[in-house]
Amino acid sequence: MDVEDLAESLAQRVLAGADLEDLVATIGEVLDAEVAVTTTDGRERAADLAEETRARLADADLTDATGRLRVEWLGEWFGRENQPVSGARIHRVPLATPTQALGHLIAVVERELNERELVALQRAATAVSLSITREQAVSAVENKYRGDFLRDVFLGRAGSEAFVREHVAGFGWELGGPMLVVVAQIDPDPSGQPAVEDQRQWQSRFANAWRQVAGAVDKSIPIADFGSEVVAVLPADETVVPAQDEQVRRLVTAVAGDKGGGRRPFSVGVGRVACGAAALPESYTQARRALDVGRRFRGPSTTTWFDDLGLHRLIAMVPDTAELRAFADDVLGELAEPTEEAATLRETLQVLLNTNFNVAEAARTQFFHYNTMRYRVGKLERLLGPVASDQNLRLDVAVALKVLEVVGHAGTTR
Repeated sequence: MDVEDLAESLAQRVLAGADLEDLVATIGEVLDAEVAVTTTDGRERAADLAEETRARLADADLTDATGRLRVEWLGEWFGRENQPVSGARIHRVPLATPTQALGHLIAVVERELNERELVALQRAATAVSLSITREQAVSAVENKYRGDFLRDVFLGRAGSEAFVREHVAGFGWELGGPMLVVVAQIDPDPSGQPAVEDQRQWQSRFANAWRQVAGAVDKSIPIADFGSEVVAVLPADETVVPAQDEQVRRLVTAVAGDKGGGRRPFSVGVGRVACGAAALPESYTQARRALDVGRRFRGPSTTTWFDDLGLHRLIAMVPDTAELRAFADDVLGELAEPTEEAATLRETLQVLLNTNFNVAEAARTQFFHYNTMRYRVGKLERLLGPVASDQNLRLDVAVALKVLEVVGHAGTTR
């Protein structure tokens, strides 16, 4: 096939239903190149790269530990276009529609491409973009149907366990035996509320990253995009807890990568093991609660297991947050207010609880003079009562402080 005919041939193949692997092979054959199609952040959609070439890319630091191609290092703004890779040259052509970035077409060649070949590569990118757009349209319908059914499973309205297992088998999923629900959510943008379209694109890329990473491990793992969160149901083994925890960590690490390629930071919650589809709703609720509570008292970009929440876990299981906050207000009084002075006194109170009200040790911990700490103890007891000597009151105070960590303060929003 002549270079001039490449674009027309690719277009015909797309119309005939050819997949990306076929397009990649055709481009590589005509241009005598090794070719890859990636997502916007460099994950492979389809590729025809020799192992030697992959090794050279890794040696040039153009792939991260998860195998993602560092496309952000192949742009003019980094001054690294056509970065040499042991005698080869790399060409990157963006794949896009007028409204959406789709990824990148990468060509690795051992020579200089002439002007006709460069034009052909640009036109080939148009055909590849058309193929990806077609795949996305089909996948969007399939993924919505699958996601809606998985949501029904989590709401307990999908039918009997036997029906659920049989139905999801048609999706290529497996929902039998012990399972673990993992919920992942993109962290809020600290710079402010992004545009709705940006949020949609971030969420779509995020969900696709989870599907791709999980699919590389086991294609039967159910993955669904619920709009504001991505949910995965992993196979589990109650008798080998460290192994299943490590599986979650590997997936999270692979999705996060090295934060390059425009990836967004995210937080994850993990529920308890569900022994069968009927127990999935509870595990899903636990995973969402673990994510929410973990992000609140550990910060963003963390992975939190429901079983690791300790006292927070018990507090999180109380559905009436208004009653929880009322309990904290009743026990702590002024200390429950969202003021700087109250926050400072709560910090001192927590240190005193941690040191069993050893004033000298608490003073050293907070770098206070001993008399300053004694003054604070007196002020706390005027506000709370004999917390230093009353064990029951001390327990109530300790629980109330944990409640505030979970539900927040009066006048604040979660």
